[in-house]
Amino acid sequence: MAHAHESNAGRIWKVFAILSVVTIIEVFLGIYKPDALHHSHFLGLSLLNWVFYALTIFKAYYIVWAFMHMEGEKSSLRWAVVLPVVFLVLYLLFILLTEGHYIYGVFKDSTIKWNF
Repeated sequence: MAHAHESNAGRIWKVFAILSVVTIIEVFLGIYKPDALHHSHFLGLSLLNWVFYALTIFKAYYIVWAFMHMEGEKSSLRWAVVLPVVFLVLYLLFILLTEGHYIYGVFKDSTIKWNF
C-alpha cells in the first residue's frame, strides 16, 4: 500500500480536514450566493450550481478514494469503479434537469394549476 507509513489517525484527520473544507466552501457559497456566480449562466444553469456539482462530485470521489481504499489499487480498477458511477450521476442529472424544465414549461404555459 502506498500510504503504509502514515498513521491511521493522521490519515483520518487529513480526510476529515479535506472534506470539512469542501463542505465549508459549499455552505459559504450557499448562504452568500456571490452575484458573479449566481447570476452568470452556462448551459442553462447558474455557475453557482455548476460549482456545487463539481464540489459534490469531488467529495464523492474523495470518499470513495479514502474509505474504499482505492488509492492503493491499480488505476484500471479505480476507473472501473468510479467511471460508471460518475457517468450514471451525470446522466441522472441530465434527465432530472430535462424533465424538470419540461414540467415547468407545461405548468407555466397551460391552464393546469400548481397543486404541489
